[in-house]
Amino acid sequence: MKYIYQLEDWPEMKWDLAELAPLLASVRHQQGLLIGQMRAQRFKLRKEAGLINLTAEIVKSSAIEGEMLNEDQVRSSIAKHLGMDVGGAAPASRHIDGIVEMMLDATEKNNDPQTEERLFGWHAALFPTGRSGMRDITTGAWRTRAMQVVSGGIGREKIHYEAPEAEQLPQEMNRFIEWFNSSQEIDPILKAALAHFWFVTIHPFDDGNGRIGRAIAEMALARADQTSERFYSMSAQIESERKTYYDALEHSQKMTTDITRWMKWFLKCLERSIGRAEGTLDQVLKKARIWEKMNEKPVHERQRKVINRLLDNFEGNLNTSKYAKMTHCSSDTALRDIRNLIERGILEKTPGGGRSTSYRLVEL
Repeated sequence: MKYIYQLEDWPEMKWDLAELAPLLASVRHQQGLLIGQMRAQRFKLRKEAGLINLTAEIVKSSAIEGEMLNEDQVRSSIAKHLGMDVGGAAPASRHIDGIVEMMLDATEKNNDPQTEERLFGWHAALFPTGRSGMRDITTGAWRTRAMQVVSGGIGREKIHYEAPEAEQLPQEMNRFIEWFNSSQEIDPILKAALAHFWFVTIHPFDDGNGRIGRAIAEMALARADQTSERFYSMSAQIESERKTYYDALEHSQKMTTDITRWMKWFLKCLERSIGRAEGTLDQVLKKARIWEKMNEKPVHERQRKVINRLLDNFEGNLNTSKYAKMTHCSSDTALRDIRNLIERGILEKTPGGGRSTSYRLVEL
C-alpha cells in the first residue's frame, strides 16, 4: 500500500468539482449571510462574538488532541491580547498565552505570507518548554525522526499513517509554503480544506501538527471571509465529529491523489459550524439586552460580576450562597442584591421555594 505522497502525481491532488459544487455554493451562501448579519451588529457585539468563537477554536482544537485547556484562562488571554475588558478574568499560563498568540497571528495577520520562520514560531509557542508531556521534542524546527500516527495499547498498536521521511521535509514544506502563498484559480474555501489536508499529510513537526494544521485552515478561512473577525469555530465542530474527521483524513491519505472524500467532509463540517454560529449570535444579543437593562440604573460591582458569570455558561441556577461566595459578601447582602435585580426585571425566581430557592436570568 502506498501513501499519497509516494504516488507519482503527488502533490497534484484532485477532486470531483461537480460533486462538490452544490455543497460549496450552499456554504458560500451561508457564509455570506452570517458575515452580513454580524457586520450589521455594533462593534462591541462583534468583538464579543469574536471572543467567544476564538475561545472555542483554541479550546476545542487542543481537545481534539486530548489536551484540556482552562477555558477561562484562554478567554482572559485572548481578551488581553485584543485589549478587551472582561472583568475579573483568570490570569493565563505561559503555555496558554503561546497558543493564543499563534491563533491570533494566523487570523489577525491572515494576509501576511506564510513562511518557514513563522511556522517555527507557531510551533515554539505551542511548546514553550521544549517538551510534550514527559518527552523532549524538537521545537521551532522540522522533525528529525520518523513519524507514525498510531492507536491502541502496547502490543495492539494499529498504524493509521506514516508521514514522509525527515530528509524530505525541507523540500515538501518549501513546496507547500510556495503553493499556500501563491494566487491560484481555486475557491478560497477549497484552498482552506486542501491546505489543512496537505500540511497534516506532511506532518512536519514532532508534535502539534493537528493544531497548527487547523490554524493554517483558520488563516485560509479568514482570507475567504475577507475579515480577521472570527464568527464561527471550525475546530468546535471538528471536535464534535472527531471520529469522522480522522476517518476522512486517513481514507484520503492512501492509494490515490483523489481527495474528494476529504474535501466533501470539510465542506459539510464547515457548513455545520457556520449554522452553529447562529447560537453564538443569539448569546451575544442576549448579553447586550441584559446589559442595556442593567445599565438603566447604577449597578454594584458585585451584581455586575454575578451577571457576567450567569451569562458565561454558569452551571445550574443561582442561589444566595453561590452569590455570597462569588462576591465575598454576607448572605444578607447577597439576598438584598438579588432582590434588587428581581425588582429591576433582571432575575426571577425558579419554581420551588424554601431551602431550594434559586434564581435565573429573565428571558428578555
